[in-house]
Amino acid sequence: MRKTAVVTAGTGGIGLETAVGLAAAGYAVTVVGRDPGRGARAVARIDAAGPARRSRFLPADLGSLDGVRALAGRLADDHAASGDPLTVLVNNVGAMFPARTDLDGVEASFVVNHLSPYLLTELLLPTLAAAAPSRIVNVTSGAVALARRGFETVEPAGGYYGFHWYGRAKLANLAYTLDLAARLDGTGVSVFAADPGGAATDMTDGTMTDPRIVSPALRLLWPLVRRRFERSTSGPAATAARPSITAATDEALAGRTGLLIGADTRPAAPARAAADPRTAEAVRRLSERHAPLSTS
Repeated sequence: MRKTAVVTAGTGGIGLETAVGLAAAGYAVTVVGRDPGRGARAVARIDAAGPARRSRFLPADLGSLDGVRALAGRLADDHAASGDPLTVLVNNVGAMFPARTDLDGVEASFVVNHLSPYLLTELLLPTLAAAAPSRIVNVTSGAVALARRGFETVEPAGGYYGFHWYGRAKLANLAYTLDLAARLDGTGVSVFAADPGGAATDMTDGTMTDPRIVSPALRLLWPLVRRRFERSTSGPAATAARPSITAATDEALAGRTGLLIGADTRPAAPARAAADPRTAEAVRRLSERHAPLSTS
């Protein structure tokens, strides 16, 4: 029986390097993205090394919750029809927006960085449970350290600052990840977060040079902040993918769950706010309200 993996936003950057690593480890990899051209190039890159299992591309708009529902349905149906287990789900999708943007009437950072992976994961839980032992890997970010912590609403009061809103959405997803791990403990489905550190990717190219992404206080220090951003996003995507690959494949993690795999590929302590049950409960309520599992 084949080992299979799904990598969202897998047609470039960290996601593509993650897919390459999973293919090298013997997984049949499905990469998900919006652009069929990039998808075809990603599949060619993955298969060029002659992996044991050929890869495939599935198109999906992960900024649309209806698109996520359609993707989940397609994946569940495919695995049911083939009999192949869904062994690994890597939620690699992420995006930062310099200016406030809505998707389906909800602030875009929260949709892409949390609601989208949350919804895909929840809808695929039956498929992942049927394949146990299986793993879920949610890609997080060091930006959670500068995030506002209240989750009574999608957006906190005050102005919009892309980096902080990105970090807040990633904090929500990290809290969800730890909460999900506790919820699934004993089911054979292990849940991990992976912190890639920093890398030069499409998301960091250009966005991180725009001072609008940080609060006015940090704009006063923009030359210093920008240099720090440049240093932290200058590494290769292949290096940044290692935590995700480790979380998905390392046999030393078998039977373990609820861990954050740091940029050095070793378990690390998550942000304190992410481990707070009150944060997890607030994120759960917000997620269920804005990304219901059923639209009927």
